[in-house]
Amino acid sequence: MGTVIAKQDRIGARVPHEVYETLCRAAELTGATVNQFLVQAALKEAQTVIEREEVIRLSPRDWNWLLDLMENPPGPNAKLKAALKHYQKAKRDDAGTNFSWGS
Repeated sequence: MGTVIAKQDRIGARVPHEVYETLCRAAELTGATVNQFLVQAALKEAQTVIEREEVIRLSPRDWNWLLDLMENPPGPNAKLKAALKHYQKAKRDDAGTNFSWGS
């Protein structure tokens, strides 16, 4: 079996000396190198941003409302009925073409 070597990339940044000193102090207090501290902090913040943008959180009230809608969906309204009628007509009109509606 061969050893797998993970690909690594480099990130660099120029910061004011005061910022560097603060980062060094924080890294030292956590027992990490400045580079380790920066990567850990940046990764934590990146995960927070991604979660905030990709995860939808609902209150218990809204969650129950959503579940109720999924279990008991309302009947089609006038706009949905018109859209379905338009879709069915478009399918009939395209029946002799190479276009496939998939159903």
